[in-house]
Amino acid sequence: MSYQDIKEVVREKYGQVALKVVSGQGSCCGEVGQGDPITSNLYEHSQTAGLPAEVISASLGCGNPTALAQLNPGEIVLDLGSGGGIDVLLSARRVGPAGKAYGLDMTEEMLALARENQKKSGIENVEFLRGEIEQIPLPDDFVDVVISNCVINLSGDKDRVLAEAFRVLRPGGRLAVSDVVVRGEVPSEIRRSIELWIGCVAGALEESEYRSKLAKTGFEEIELEPTRIYRAEDAREFLACAGMDVDSIASQVHGKFMSAFVRARKP
Repeated sequence: MSYQDIKEVVREKYGQVALKVVSGQGSCCGEVGQGDPITSNLYEHSQTAGLPAEVISASLGCGNPTALAQLNPGEIVLDLGSGGGIDVLLSARRVGPAGKAYGLDMTEEMLALARENQKKSGIENVEFLRGEIEQIPLPDDFVDVVISNCVINLSGDKDRVLAEAFRVLRPGGRLAVSDVVVRGEVPSEIRRSIELWIGCVAGALEESEYRSKLAKTGFEEIELEPTRIYRAEDAREFLACAGMDVDSIASQVHGKFMSAFVRARKP
C-alpha cells in the first residue's frame, strides 16, 4: 500500500470517528472504545475537568504527552495530529494566556469537532490548523515544544515528519511525543493489516530505529520511556477486530508492542 493510500484511509477513518463522536455513537477497534488497551484510561479526571465530553470521547491516543512533557508558561506548543483537541486544550492550560497551543490535523471533521470543543471549553489561546504532519504550515524556529499522541505511527513517511518537527522547533526546543514502539521483529501479517495502521500498531517503529531516525534528523538528548507494555491478551481484541487469526498471532506479539514517551531536543 502506497504512502498516499495510507493517508487517504487514515483521513477517511478518522473523519468517521469524529462524526460518530458528534452523533454520540460508540465504536470498535481503536476508535473510541472504552475498553481498548491502547486508548483507554490515559487521562486523570483532574486533568480533564471542565472539558466537554466530546473532547474525551474523541481521544484516540496511546499516552498522555501533556502529563509527561515539561510545558512552561508563555511557551508555544504544536500538537501533530490533534484530532478532537484534548492535548491542545490541556497544553493551552499549561502554558497559560501568555503562551499558545496549535493543533494540526488533516481531517476536516476532526478540525470541526476540535473547534467546537474549544468553544465549549472557553480556552482562548488555541488555534487549529488544517494540514499534514509531513508538511507543517508553520515557519522555521517557531515553536518551543512539539507533542503528538499516537499519530507519527500513522504516517508513511516518518523521516519527513521528524524533519518537519525539527524545522519548526526553535533552537533548544523539545520533542515530546507518545507513540507505539516495537521491540524486536513483528509478524508480517500485522504489518500488512491496514486496520492496524489506523489503530497505531502496524506503523510502529522498532525502538532502535526510532532512536536512529531522531539522531539522523539532528535531535539530541534522545530518551524513550515505556509507559504501557501490551500482553498477548491485550492484543486479542484489536487483532480480532482486524479479522486476523488471534490464536496464531497473539503469542508472537506478547510484550513486543509498547506505548512509549519519546523525548528529544533540538540543539
